[in-house]
Amino acid sequence: MRKKLTALAYTVTAAAMTAVTALTASPVVAATGPLAKPRIAAHFDLARGQMPENIALEPDGTADVTFAAARQVASVSTAGVTRVLATLPAPADGGVHTPVLGFALTTGIARAHDGTLYFLYATGTSDLTGLWRLRPGGTPQRIAALPADGLPNGLVLDEHRGRLYIADSVLGKIYTVSTKGSTGGEPVTWSAAPDLSSTGFLGVNGLKIHDNALWATNLDRGTVLRIPFGRDGGPGPVRIRATGLTGIDDFAFTGRGDEILAALNGPDTVVRIRRDGTSSTVLTAADGLQNPTSLALRRGTLYVLSAAYSTATDPNLLLAPASIGRSRR
Repeated sequence: MRKKLTALAYTVTAAAMTAVTALTASPVVAATGPLAKPRIAAHFDLARGQMPENIALEPDGTADVTFAAARQVASVSTAGVTRVLATLPAPADGGVHTPVLGFALTTGIARAHDGTLYFLYATGTSDLTGLWRLRPGGTPQRIAALPADGLPNGLVLDEHRGRLYIADSVLGKIYTVSTKGSTGGEPVTWSAAPDLSSTGFLGVNGLKIHDNALWATNLDRGTVLRIPFGRDGGPGPVRIRATGLTGIDDFAFTGRGDEILAALNGPDTVVRIRRDGTSSTVLTAADGLQNPTSLALRRGTLYVLSAAYSTATDPNLLLAPASIGRSRR
């Protein structure tokens, strides 16, 4: 099993690295203001498919994560105790028709205030690909089907509007799905702007809501995008806020205006992106990063997930004190 998963990791990320290294070199300046005393709080098992892809935080600091290749949602305490909350059914074909990646995977995750978890599953099959929900003490349920030829990836919840926003990294679209009722209903395309498209691998990726706008990253293009909400809740014109961020995946706002911390998957770094689009490195592989995929900031602590897709060594959860502002939930 370990040999199979390691081979899978190398195969998947070989394509990823080919795509991201084709981007223009990043204008990230020399490392300034590194985060002090980072520590690895949890090590995960690559042989069991525990490649942590995305994160949502509980009020007590517990991290709810998706394990991509294991098709699982799990909780991880700050002491490093991991508990599997749900394992999704495997597709009949094993996931070989999942676009671009060729294996079934759980991706984005979001948490509502009542403890309900929403997460995405991509399988390349119409019966399983979509948005799933797990209520406290319940079992996972698919509440909205998504196109089997796409790759649902980034996810953000807007409880005020009663909507979830979903990034499809292959089809280059952002969908909305209602959180009301027993099922979410049909997904609606919110934006299909050209800036969301891929250039051959994965396009629109991470999503966050901030300052009356939906912000997104595009992995292939190495960009951070801001899409303002119109009066009717629809998308305004896309604005590119930062460029040259090779392999950018998920991100979080620091609480200092539009300042961002972002995971750069291939380069094994976390960078701070300023309002003017310039950036500096704050964490590197020397701190324990192994293809960082996702991060979150809560009460002065930065959480960083590393999936080890290409390094095939030590997928983990890293914690670092971060006196750079507080995140907006």
